[in-house]
Amino acid sequence: MKLVRFGARGAEKPGIVDAQGRIRDISAHVPDFSGTHLAPESLEKLRAVDVGSLPIAPEGVRLGPPVSGTRNFIAIGLNYADHAKETGQEIPSEPILFNKAPSCINGPNDDVIIPKNSRHTDWECEIAFVIGARARYVEEGDWAKHIAGYCVCNDVSERTFQSKRGGQWVKGKSAETFGPIGPWLVTPDEIADAQNLDMSLDVSGVRKQTGSTSTMIFSIPFLVAYITQFMVLEPGDIVTTGTPPGVGTARNPREFVKPGDVMELSIEGLGKQRQKVVAFEG
Repeated sequence: MKLVRFGARGAEKPGIVDAQGRIRDISAHVPDFSGTHLAPESLEKLRAVDVGSLPIAPEGVRLGPPVSGTRNFIAIGLNYADHAKETGQEIPSEPILFNKAPSCINGPNDDVIIPKNSRHTDWECEIAFVIGARARYVEEGDWAKHIAGYCVCNDVSERTFQSKRGGQWVKGKSAETFGPIGPWLVTPDEIADAQNLDMSLDVSGVRKQTGSTSTMIFSIPFLVAYITQFMVLEPGDIVTTGTPPGVGTARNPREFVKPGDVMELSIEGLGKQRQKVVAFEG
């Protein structure tokens, strides 16, 4: 299934994408895609719904993040061998974990705001997974029991805040709109191999990132097991798993987005995002 949330910000309704690519309103069967409604038994009930009988969402309706109620937004640093190489850093011996504030979560096609006092706002195309069942000290072989689905994530980053302002990376990763998620939450049965998906990101029509999840250093099953040795992941929590090469800060000369730029992301089987970059106002 491809699950979506559509409508005005803060008033999104749950939907499902039908065989023709149309969004169907499934709010009569589930109030939202959050918490226990992401559990395996809840998603199994949705599979029994006659999608063709559901109301069709308005044409061109805004898409929100496909999951709500996220309490923990975890990200993995330097998790692609080719990305680690382009940055001149050693391949990590263990996953690098950092947080993105849940308040940065944004719809897949919403504007991305360059933060106040920012000069180095960058892009990162990533595959994220969403937790569907409480995950605590998970064995690697049991990882699939805890994932509700996969989605595209743009791990937007302010590089000066991240690396020059001291302390944790969270400073450069958490500005409002810095976490576009979606367009869909794709259930695992639709993805034959999440570790072999093509990825790309363009800025204003120019290809910047081309990669594949096959170059991940730490796989999704390993990450589920690893992270849950240190913390409990709850339904609706998001883990975004790192980016392939081509980020702006690693280019020579370095490149960063500016107001008016458009970022377009795609991951095989998970859909596309498109964000216009706008200046901070306020």
